[in-house]
Amino acid sequence: MATVLLPLLLLLGSAVTLLTCAGAGASFPVNVWPKPTSMSWAEPHAAVPVSPSFHIVASSGNPYLASAAERYAKLLFRETYRPIVRPAVNVTAGNALEKLTVAVSDLAAPLQHGVDESYTLEILPTGAATVTAATAWGAMRGLETFSQLSWRAGRGDLLLVAAGVRVEDRPLYPHRGLMLDTGRTYFPVADILRTIDAMAANKMNVFHWHITDSQSFPIVLPSEPSLAEKGAYGENMRYTVEDVERIVEFAMSRGVRVVPEIDSPGHTASWAGAYPEAVTCAGKFWLPDGDWNHRLAAEPGAGQLNPLAAKTYEVITNVVNDLTSLFPDGFYHAGADEVTPGCWEADPTIQADLERGATLSQLLERYVSAVHPLVVSRNRTAVYWEDVLLDAAVNVSASAIPPATTVLQSWNNGPNNTKLIVQAGYRAIVSSASFYYLDCGHGDFVGNNSIYDDPNSDFDANGGSWCGPYKTWQRVYDYDIAYGLTPEEAQLVLGGEVAMWTEQVDTTVLDGRVWPRASAMAEALWSGNRDASGRKRYAEATDRLIDWRQRMVGRGVRAEPIQPLWCRTRPGMCNAVQ
Repeated sequence: MATVLLPLLLLLGSAVTLLTCAGAGASFPVNVWPKPTSMSWAEPHAAVPVSPSFHIVASSGNPYLASAAERYAKLLFRETYRPIVRPAVNVTAGNALEKLTVAVSDLAAPLQHGVDESYTLEILPTGAATVTAATAWGAMRGLETFSQLSWRAGRGDLLLVAAGVRVEDRPLYPHRGLMLDTGRTYFPVADILRTIDAMAANKMNVFHWHITDSQSFPIVLPSEPSLAEKGAYGENMRYTVEDVERIVEFAMSRGVRVVPEIDSPGHTASWAGAYPEAVTCAGKFWLPDGDWNHRLAAEPGAGQLNPLAAKTYEVITNVVNDLTSLFPDGFYHAGADEVTPGCWEADPTIQADLERGATLSQLLERYVSAVHPLVVSRNRTAVYWEDVLLDAAVNVSASAIPPATTVLQSWNNGPNNTKLIVQAGYRAIVSSASFYYLDCGHGDFVGNNSIYDDPNSDFDANGGSWCGPYKTWQRVYDYDIAYGLTPEEAQLVLGGEVAMWTEQVDTTVLDGRVWPRASAMAEALWSGNRDASGRKRYAEATDRLIDWRQRMVGRGVRAEPIQPLWCRTRPGMCNAVQ
């Protein structure tokens, strides 16, 4: 057993009782986010001081668990979180918490889709605490819950932890993710690591890395280095093999899977610098004559891989082989969204093929039928955006993407497209733009737009963007991703992802755009968004989310506020209905 010992640089005073200020305003004096499946705290609520010799005892048989134990022991002493509303608890200094023992049944269980993340946490008033879990990854979730049950109190900076607490917890959905787009905007590795760390704190477990797009190709691939050399924004805006290894290992140590996405055959204008012979319509203005019906791309940055070019398959084979070597996860996201007819139709070789009777859908199927078996041969499940099956103009048949080896990610038409996906027999990841797109509501980014000549344009309800308005945390929280599905269909929904597209996001605003709205999805997919009676619990969640946002800020995450502190200290006074 590996033991982590850390000194506590504070003196414990005599027994002290902390009085509430303006009422508790929540189920418990101190809360956990996301709310556990089951949590009890014996009354009268009690807390115990943390001993200067407190340590976490965890097996050294799993290095990721051992590092997590060390990290959380340090966090407990480093964190200076003080609840906005002081907890009403009884504290007795005589029973200081000496250690937390972590017991895991299967230390070797790999981090993969569907791994058991359940845990039980018990903190006794006698000064003993245990986390029991089936896997190391569930134990990490328990350690996070334990950390959130601690706080600072009193003038002497007393470190307390809740006592008489029992938590039995497990997630509703196995896939709880965040997608970050680094193709439109490059983010330093430090931003990605901080984001993954915050994800783990929110018990989210999938970092969907949308690495490339038409705007840039920032990852250096061993077999295809020219893609980044010619496609990245600059020499200092590339992810090296060492960067990827660091990110993957960091995520593993927090129980977060990294699912890579190289979008193709659409969204590939950035490939043209290295392989112009494989990319159609590259360098052309995306919206000829301002006519949407003749667009060459869904947004500025026209270019798509040519399924008739031999170079296309040579390059994509190397890309898939490199990505599946760099990223160990069992999912590989192959993109396939927003294939724009105009871009392919502008190519002479494709135009000749169409004149011979071919269709654009056959062209896409030719490409997908070559790439999908390649992905599967690398022992991966292929993930695609829903367009590959549901797009009205360019799509493939189900035979090209067998449900057994394919997951589809929905983003259009809310629950309607989710239902179409599962009715077709596919597993689904839900990222509805109407609920889970975090970029929406900040206006459109295209310039020279005459719509703003209209003085009433800014009063339009869509907020100036196709997916507006802004998706508030309440809208994220209240979405039921299995809405309208039968119980059998709902079984095919793996979970969901909030999506951070970055046309108007960079390192200066990343945290505030993501948090705490991603926290809202995290709770909805972990323990649901309803109380025991089946009623939506968004009103009760508000005070808890304020507290959690404050704790995240203390941990270095610049999450945006959701209410003035006045509201938190006067529970219920800021509600729309009393």
